[in-house]
Amino acid sequence: MQTLADEKRRRLSGAVLMCAGVACLSTNDALAKTLTAHYAPFQIMFLRNLIALPVAVVIALVLGGPSALLSRRPMAHLLRGFLWVAATFLFFTSLKHLGLAEATALIFVAPLFITAISALFLREEVGWRRWLAVIVGFIGVLIVIRPGGAAFQAVSLLPVATALVYAFLMLGSRLVDPRESIWTLLLYLTGTGALLSGVLVPFVWLPVRAEDVWLFVSIALFGTAGMTMISQAFRLAPATLVAPLDYTALIWATAFGWLIWAEVPDSATYLGAAIIIASGVVVILRESRAG
Repeated sequence: MQTLADEKRRRLSGAVLMCAGVACLSTNDALAKTLTAHYAPFQIMFLRNLIALPVAVVIALVLGGPSALLSRRPMAHLLRGFLWVAATFLFFTSLKHLGLAEATALIFVAPLFITAISALFLREEVGWRRWLAVIVGFIGVLIVIRPGGAAFQAVSLLPVATALVYAFLMLGSRLVDPRESIWTLLLYLTGTGALLSGVLVPFVWLPVRAEDVWLFVSIALFGTAGMTMISQAFRLAPATLVAPLDYTALIWATAFGWLIWAEVPDSATYLGAAIIIASGVVVILRESRAG
């Protein structure tokens, strides 16, 4: 029987793992932005997934056992892999042109897309409070990208498109056999990502410079570590506790942007990000109560 102290330890461990995982993925994004100055997004994602694949196999074996290497619905993983490659391509492309904090803030609209898609296409019941949160969240997006204004950049729509594709990716997990572990999903996402990006990489391939090898290795390790820790965080603690901690990514993105590229987001970006984050938290809390 689980004691109150055990439950508190699990919740604390989940929160710590979530924060650490978000820090790793934010580092992954900063490394990706650095690499986009010299390499195409498809080459970055191909090498990242190729290097990460053996690590993902080991993680799946250790944490999920030999059964984690097999899937009952491989086509579902292939579809999710396609969405994963599309989302990564859009986001990496946006990083080449936008500040890291701005791109990260716009990505936060993904939970709002998930709610809207669930209601409009999956016929799930969504109350007026969640719909209001979704609408307010998209107002936050408009504040960040400022369509029609002098500061508007069409490339600002790429992180929003990324969030939309990512929402379909998350909902696509419902197509996977529910008996499959999270480690199977991680393994097949990495494997299909390497396979699909590998089809296109010959058209954009550039020789890897010696001084960039450590960047590709680092992006693979940080990305895989981040996904693993976040997955484990959701296994240990309630989503209502760990999911809002995903927004700590904005702190890391702002810090990396300032330290590496001297990027300082303007007040409109911070205001829009705050509205998006608040709306996302409301959606998460309301969905947990509805569930």
